[in-house]
Amino acid sequence: MTIAMDEILQTIRMVQMENLDIRTVTMGISLQDCADSDFEKMNQRVYEKITKYAQNLREVAEETEKEFGIPIINKRISITPIAEILGNATVEQTVELAKTLDKAAKQLGIDFIGGFSALVHKGTSKGDETLLKALPKALSVTERVCSSVSVATTRTGINMDAVREMGFIIKEAAERTKDQNGIACAKLVVFCNPVEDNPFMAGAFHGAGEGEAVINVGVSGPGVVLSALKRYPDADLGEVSDIIKKTAFKITRAGELIGRVVASRLGIPFGIMDLSLAPTNALNDSVAEILEEVGLERVGTHGTIAALALMNDAVKKGGAMASSYVGGLSGAFIPVSEDNGMIRGIIDGALNLSKLEAMTCVCSVGLDMIAITGDAAPSTLSAMIADEAAIGMINKKTTAVRVIPVPGKKEGEMVEFGGLLGRAPVIGVNPYSSQRLINRGGRIPAPLQALIN
Repeated sequence: MTIAMDEILQTIRMVQMENLDIRTVTMGISLQDCADSDFEKMNQRVYEKITKYAQNLREVAEETEKEFGIPIINKRISITPIAEILGNATVEQTVELAKTLDKAAKQLGIDFIGGFSALVHKGTSKGDETLLKALPKALSVTERVCSSVSVATTRTGINMDAVREMGFIIKEAAERTKDQNGIACAKLVVFCNPVEDNPFMAGAFHGAGEGEAVINVGVSGPGVVLSALKRYPDADLGEVSDIIKKTAFKITRAGELIGRVVASRLGIPFGIMDLSLAPTNALNDSVAEILEEVGLERVGTHGTIAALALMNDAVKKGGAMASSYVGGLSGAFIPVSEDNGMIRGIIDGALNLSKLEAMTCVCSVGLDMIAITGDAAPSTLSAMIADEAAIGMINKKTTAVRVIPVPGKKEGEMVEFGGLLGRAPVIGVNPYSSQRLINRGGRIPAPLQALIN
């Protein structure tokens, strides 16, 4: 890849003044060969393989960061969905395996390790059942372990039995960490149509179609896009799209350069560039503020979905021109707790849960990092998951739910999660019950869109 001098100067400005960063360099590691009927052997193999492959990940990332002057915020690992190698392990042994993953992450200086996961969109195996039962405790006794559960795909429909169980799992995970505002739920995401090469947490796992090991990169630049738009306050919407597209091109070029350098130095193949605009609580590093710069007085008002669709499409177009290896989720994240503009929209009454749900039809993921009232029933949580899964299933896109029913908190209160997870105002849920729907169980059949062969 050849980088011109003017691109280098533009990148320096984006880093110094516009919050450009590499949000994550994530090493994917296959654990398929670690499976063993003897749990202790499997546990040891998992630890040894992760610590062997990722032993230099943090050091190389930090060296590259200093050399090129572009911050790499998180160093992460994704692994084979753990449910696939559990075999006859018990629930308690599965919790011990989660502790082993946490120990490996701490030893390596890794921020998060994802893949304590199960893919149950069509049915639940013995390993899946064990992992689901272990989830609440495993997430409450570990710090860096992240989990995802796939409950639906366009090809299979929605596993409503799994959706029902996830409501109870989220509720229990919140209660087990009630002294930390239910923080365990911030490490758990429920998916429709998950992807195998996602570098972002909490949903990252190393899919079955991936190789032995890979480096995937997630670049983030809401501040860069916002700054670019502010230079053209009178541009029409076609020109706005073009500005975002050109900016995404530059961001992607910088990110792929860093990713390829890290991969080369580690001797591991480069995988994909995830184009997602992922906000932080830093000043002017907000997806919501981009939408407001496009022309909304406050995110959540009428026109929000149109502005988000424009932005998401332009990001994809610009990134696709900059890299032949675009993957992951690639678009725009709208995590409430991690975006100052989203928080302000909720506080001001412009943004609510229904509008956030509608926005997920055109963004990259779904209901993300949303604090809700602690008295929300498990069936209500399950119904929220079912709604998002239906949006993803029908539209053939990834959707997800990462909500936190904060124990003891009521609508309007503010809760702190800390670090990149930020803070969030507690949102109320619809008071009417969905329990009869959820208790029916079974599967919602795959839609006609599944018949594409």
